[in-house]
Amino acid sequence: MDSLLRWSIEHSTPRSADAPHLPRKDIDPGIVDYILGKPDAVLMKEALELALDENREEDARVRALDDLEMLVEQIDNANDLAKLKMWDPLQSLLTSQKSSDVIKAQTLWIIGTALQNNPSAQDSYIALDPVPVLVSFLSPAVRTAQLRSKAVYALSGLCKHNSRAVKQLSGYGGWEALSAGLEDSDITVRRKVAFLLNALLIQNDSELLDAPSNLRTPGSSPAPVHPNSHASMMSDPPSTMTSQFAAEALEDRGLLRALVRTLTAPVPYGQDGESEGDADLEEKVVRTLITYLATRAGKFPRGSLDDTDLGALKRFVRQHPDLGARCGITEGEMRVLLQAVEGVQDG
Repeated sequence: MDSLLRWSIEHSTPRSADAPHLPRKDIDPGIVDYILGKPDAVLMKEALELALDENREEDARVRALDDLEMLVEQIDNANDLAKLKMWDPLQSLLTSQKSSDVIKAQTLWIIGTALQNNPSAQDSYIALDPVPVLVSFLSPAVRTAQLRSKAVYALSGLCKHNSRAVKQLSGYGGWEALSAGLEDSDITVRRKVAFLLNALLIQNDSELLDAPSNLRTPGSSPAPVHPNSHASMMSDPPSTMTSQFAAEALEDRGLLRALVRTLTAPVPYGQDGESEGDADLEEKVVRTLITYLATRAGKFPRGSLDDTDLGALKRFVRQHPDLGARCGITEGEMRVLLQAVEGVQDG
């Protein structure tokens, strides 16, 4: 080994002190991209540019949108949609008559993913007044079930923890569209609607006020508040409260009756109405009713349900003593529902 080292030193060419200094060449950005990969912001812009190109094959455009959806799963990338001015072009894909149902469904998927648990993205998107467009996709006239399902997903991302968006539902027939969604021919749409209603009902002041981020010791400085975190909501807690608006909508817009009928007399589903009953939907509806009752001191307010629906609900609960067990609901939660129907007169 020593002899090999001496041989290497003896035969190496020493650098002369007067040898010309060669200027450093900048590394080709293309090589850097090849080795490290392009930055996500570049990938996002390229994907959207391809998706917007109506001269490209639809399959290529759909793949580009799928790539973009995966990128915005990261909350920082989702917030970059505003910085890169990509919200407007995305919305244009929803409203363009040239966009196919597949393109629109993929776009709704991107929007819903970017909005999930992201107040900053919600603020950016709601500035485009998107509620009427999203609601329009819930119409039974929309033939593609995937499009209706993805519309509920996007609406869910926009409305959760966002009272401003929830208030707008009333002005654009949103609650009526959600009520119709509980009878959609596609069972996935029904499940997502029930899940959304429950999510809007469970949010309240105490949940936010009990958040660990609010705990401070004497003399400590408040933790930094980032716009893409729910800590930012604390500056304006009422803007996040949706439970009261949702509960009132259930009573005033017929959604409470629709939920009860979804449970007690479900409309057959499937392309030809060939399927009946769905355990997942049943669980979501029961849970939504229990959550609603929690906002109303455990009682159905007078006039919120007619005698027929109340009687049907009471009979259903009596006929299914295993309802709580098969829905994965605790005895305490089921007791709320049982007590609410106890005083109902048999019809």
